Amino acid sequence: MIRLIDIQKSYDNGTKALKGVNLRIDDGEFVFLVGPSGSGKSTILKLITAEIAPTGGRLMVNGYNLNNIRPRQVPYMRRTLGVIFQDFRLIEKKTVRENLTFAMRAVGATPRDIRTRIPYVLELVGLKGMEDRYPDELSGGEQQRVAIARALVNNPSTIVADEPTGNLDPERSLEIMMLLERINQLGTTILVVTHERQLVNQFNKRVIYLEEGKINGDGVGTYEV
Repeated sequence: MIRLIDIQKSYDNGTKALKGVNLRIDDGEFVFLVGPSGSGKSTILKLITAEIAPTGGRLMVNGYNLNNIRPRQVPYMRRTLGVIFQDFRLIEKKTVRENLTFAMRAVGATPRDIRTRIPYVLELVGLKGMEDRYPDELSGGEQQRVAIARALVNNPSTIVADEPTGNLDPERSLEIMMLLERINQLGTTILVVTHERQLVNQFNKRVIYLEEGKINGDGVGTYEV
């Protein structure tokens, strides 16, 4: 579960990015976070991943209180999260398998875990048989599927996707969102930040609309603002 209680965030330059945000995302939900540029979407993601700390309010992520979390606990909290970026962030000189192996070794997975988990995740994201390809041998949509596999490979309870379809054409974007929907149906919480109104409107999911650091809409349905 993710919970923001009266969260405020001000930056050193005086910008008030969040002005008392209250938000609860329960385990197993699929949520779109939308809003114009500068509305505070990226700030919320950075707070959830403990990249930055709130100026005020209370913040809890998957059982961790981020207001008083100890530095040594942060890596354990982050293991409950899988993060997907717009620009994929794959290691170009490593194969698909090596990219996923690197992510698993980083959290101390055993060789046996790696051997069994990677084929399962690659089949789940539709990349079976592509284990030995390098990122530059894949299309943009395939690279994003590798990025999703990497986010999934350590079995997080929550996937946080920051503009995951921003570099893809509409057809590939729809495929990626349908894949995230399928992953959600398997029990993983999904939080997607996006500005793509038409894409959001193809899914009957919870939509949270952020504007000028405040939530101005929260409900199931279409992105109409």
